Amino acid sequence: MEIEFKFREGHSRIFGKTLRPVADVTLRNGDRDVVQGMIVDSGADVTLIPKSVGDYIGFKINNEKIVEVKGIGDRGIPVVLKKAFIRIGEKEIDAIVAWSLIEEVPLLLGRKDVFDKFQIIFKDNTSIFRY
Repeated sequence: MEIEFKFREGHSRIFGKTLRPVADVTLRNGDRDVVQGMIVDSGADVTLIPKSVGDYIGFKINNEKIVEVKGIGDRGIPVVLKKAFIRIGEKEIDAIVAWSLIEEVPLLLGRKDVFDKFQIIFKDNTSIFRY
């Protein structure tokens, strides 16, 4: 099976309007779920969500260690690694999600637990997920 997502227009401080690979992803924790458009990021080690999304699906800080992740640049982001279910199309998987403790982060669909479950192809401004 496969599902396709057309690239979506975004804004870059450097380039202005740009097209980005965005997939509609359902995140579920227990009986709470939310559908979010997430940037498909083969450069991100792990899926990243902002604080409000984790709050909405019921994440709580228990005894987990707060760690810092970094992308491009030196600014670290405090996160808690949580387990969640991710559904893309009809396929649902268990995945580690980095729940940011700040709001100012993009929704990123990273490699860990995702890229090994789907064949992801970028073609003609479309992201194709095969499973």
